[in-house]
Amino acid sequence: MPIVEQITKDMTEAMKAREELRLSTLRMVKSALKNKEIDKRAPLDDKEAMQVLSTLIKQRKDSIEQFTRGGRQELADKEAAEIKIIEKYLPQSANEEQINETVRGVIGEYPSPPAMKDMGGVMKAVMAKFAASSVRVDGKAVSEAVKRELESRGGR
Repeated sequence: MPIVEQITKDMTEAMKAREELRLSTLRMVKSALKNKEIDKRAPLDDKEAMQVLSTLIKQRKDSIEQFTRGGRQELADKEAAEIKIIEKYLPQSANEEQINETVRGVIGEYPSPPAMKDMGGVMKAVMAKFAASSVRVDGKAVSEAVKRELESRGGR
């Protein structure tokens, strides 16, 4: 079932079960998907819907950081709960081990050891590998892993 249809179905279930947080989160998600659909002027496929959901998760993570710094833990907790609800509609996210393994593999494919100036190319190749395998990954985590690996190999 396409993501958009699944969200609509789950909204109905949340209404019947009177789950306020889940319902409000799904309404917000559906609204974001509809806005993207209007911008595109065509229905979204699952890949585009996943990009919208990833963006929403990233926004929530930024909000958590801001709320925590501002001493508003209750709002940070609400954002974290929303992330958990949204993540149910996305494929499993890559863990740190998988990220490091992929980064090492990509760096190993280079004919000569890449330097820090090659970080952009390495990042692009790593992100492409994850996209090809339909595994969700945080770009910030990949960036940190690439930087760590290049520095450990003396590529400054």
